[in-house]
Amino acid sequence: QVPLVESGGGLVQAGGSLRLSCEYSGRIFSIVPMAWYRQGAGKQRELVARISSGGSTNYADSVKGRFTISRDNAKNTVHLQMNSLKPEDTAVYYCNAERSGAFPGYWGQGTQVTVSS
Repeated sequence: QVPLVESGGGLVQAGGSLRLSCEYSGRIFSIVPMAWYRQGAGKQRELVARISSGGSTNYADSVKGRFTISRDNAKNTVHLQMNSLKPEDTAVYYCNAERSGAFPGYWGQGTQVTVSS
């Protein structure tokens, strides 16, 4: 069973917003860096946003100022707030719990985001 479950994808018009959520069902969530990746049709998977265990964030240049990653350690959840969406944001979005030391790392199953023009 995959310990990461994403939700919140869907179809939205350009300029709209979506909020993705990823819930981790394992332990030690609070010390694991978390990230969102995406993979568009015919493209390589790319990093969208990352948040460290301490809350530091970094973003792909293409989403800076539009997307916000956050985490709620009490609920073992990481969110990706996506505003001002563009058709080029269309992709399958994957949640990632980073591999670190003895922690193996995990990927979610992915959630589809489609932005229509």
